[in-house]
Amino acid sequence: MDEMKNKVIFTTDDNEQVEFYVLEQTKLNGYTYLLVTDSQEEDEEGMAYILKDVSQDTDEAALYDMVEDEGELELIGKIFEELLEDIDLET
Repeated sequence: MDEMKNKVIFTTDDNEQVEFYVLEQTKLNGYTYLLVTDSQEEDEEGMAYILKDVSQDTDEAALYDMVEDEGELELIGKIFEELLEDIDLET
């Protein structure tokens, strides 16, 4: 039986809800980053995304934005590649 991944629901600007499955989490410069995929199956290739926690202490729920800055993506991507040795992230 496959290991159950943590699931997060991402709400787009158009109020569309998209499910992602968390592969890994890391912190850098006070921010929490999640590496997520749209595929629940281990052997299935899915798209991977990096989300950044942008919530304030006063927010009731965590707020994540997709990382789009190329420099930030490259830096965080390298960290996730080191954490997950069997994964190769393409930006």
